[in-house]
Amino acid sequence: MLSILDRYLLRELLTGTLAAVVVLLVIFSGAAFADVLNKVATGRVPGEIMFTVLGLNLVGTLQALLPMAMFLGVLLALGRMYRDSEMHVLSASGFGPRGLLKPAAILAIATAIVVGLVSLWLGPWAARTSNAEIEEANRSVIAAGLEAGRFTTLPGRGGILFTDSISPDGTRLGRLFVSSERVGKDGVTSINVITAARGTLFHEGNEDNRFIALFDGHRFDIRLGEDNWRLMQFRRNDIALAPPQDSGDEDDPEGLRTTTALVGDADPAARAELQWRVAAPFAPVVLALLALPMSRQSPRSSPVGRLLIAVLTYLVLVNLMTLSRVSIASGKLPAAIGMWWVLLPVFALGAILFARQYAARKVSVTDGAPG
Repeated sequence: MLSILDRYLLRELLTGTLAAVVVLLVIFSGAAFADVLNKVATGRVPGEIMFTVLGLNLVGTLQALLPMAMFLGVLLALGRMYRDSEMHVLSASGFGPRGLLKPAAILAIATAIVVGLVSLWLGPWAARTSNAEIEEANRSVIAAGLEAGRFTTLPGRGGILFTDSISPDGTRLGRLFVSSERVGKDGVTSINVITAARGTLFHEGNEDNRFIALFDGHRFDIRLGEDNWRLMQFRRNDIALAPPQDSGDEDDPEGLRTTTALVGDADPAARAELQWRVAAPFAPVVLALLALPMSRQSPRSSPVGRLLIAVLTYLVLVNLMTLSRVSIASGKLPAAIGMWWVLLPVFALGAILFARQYAARKVSVTDGAPG
């Protein structure tokens, strides 16, 4: 059972953590939105699924956001209580370090459970779903940037296409007008104009090889500066669309695999990914213990300096874990060591600092003697 004081401390820690979550979520959302918008601008992500991809990407960022938010939230909450002398009053009333550990441990374990769900299951699922959405959208002609009733530049071809209608699945088009321009070896510019009664999107070979089949139309070949124009009538004429650009998610194929698929895989990259996912839930526990001694301050101290130190501490911890992940993937570090060479020393450091701050001070024999 939680006492009244435990519930009060837990509420303060939770309030500080939620405030940090809101601030960090705005920052992480802005960064994720800029990344997705850049991929849309470069054609790697279809525009109509931009917000779906953004939401799925934000799910993966919770693995880094939640531990940092809890770390800063504990510092903010306990720092305020120290500055307002609440902690000093509690200490004078017999409040010991164990009373502070209990609510901090509850918050840390709850955060670790959520981070574990994201790391082991929800994050990889979101990454796979995002890739599947992009691949499915790229199968549609709409993903090529085409829109009914609007002149659209063909990606990678420098031409212009107009269609009066597009089917809901984006694979069938109504009446079409296509214009393209090219310069021949003789330096003469040629303009090709194609009209067709209808068109169909299809793939050939690789899924990235996209074509539009034009039916029942005419093709005009016009050489600028000359009068030998050519007119051809066709029953079918195929034009190629530029393949969709790589979204970049294939650079980390292990991140798309399920956790159960990584278990037992002897590949170093798979072992590194598994160690990363397993170690992630322990980071909130380590950070919570480290935040307890770091939050202690005098009533007149500014919280800004400690927050900067906390951010730097978090960045150092994450960078060391990333270094360990890269070392395991390259075979330079045994997978059995994992991230523990980083987490365990930091946990021990936090425990030592916390014990020293709350240790009973020894009073010397000369204390209080007249000078």
